[in-house]
Amino acid sequence: MNALHFQERQVKYRFIKHHKFKFSVEMMCKTLKVSKSGYYNWLKLEPSKRWLENQKLSTHINQIFEDSYQTYGSPRIKAELEKLDYHVSRPRVAKIMRANYLVARKHRKFRFMTDSNHNYPIAPNILNQNFDVHRINQVWVSDMTYIQTGGG
Repeated sequence: MNALHFQERQVKYRFIKHHKFKFSVEMMCKTLKVSKSGYYNWLKLEPSKRWLENQKLSTHINQIFEDSYQTYGSPRIKAELEKLDYHVSRPRVAKIMRANYLVARKHRKFRFMTDSNHNYPIAPNILNQNFDVHRINQVWVSDMTYIQTGGG
C-alpha cells in the first residue's frame, strides 16, 4: 500500500470519527469512498509503537526548543536528546519539529556599518573632552552609539 493512500485513508477515517454524530457513517464512507468495515477496523487499532515514541520525543523536543528560546534547530536538539540518552536521527527530529510547527529563529550577527577608511574631511576636535561650559548653547555634543534595531 502506498504511504500517500495510507495517510489519505487516515484523514478520511478521522473525519468520519469526528462527524459521526452529524452524518451517518454509511453515508460518509460512501461519499469518501472507503469501506465501512475498514473504518470500524481502524477504530479498534491501537497506536503504533513508533507513534507512541514520537509523542514522547515530541514533549522532550518542545521542552528543549522552548529552553533554547526557540533558537535550536534539529541538529542541536538531536545533540540535546542524546545527552538525555535518546538516540534518534536528525531527520526524525526535523520531521517531529515540522509536525509541531517548530521553526528555529535565526539571530543575525550585528555588523558595524561605519567605514573608517574613507577620504572625506574629518572635523577638528575643538572641544578636546572639555565639557565645562559657562552659558547655554555654547557647546553642542552628540554620541554616535550603535544600537541594533530590527530594521537595521
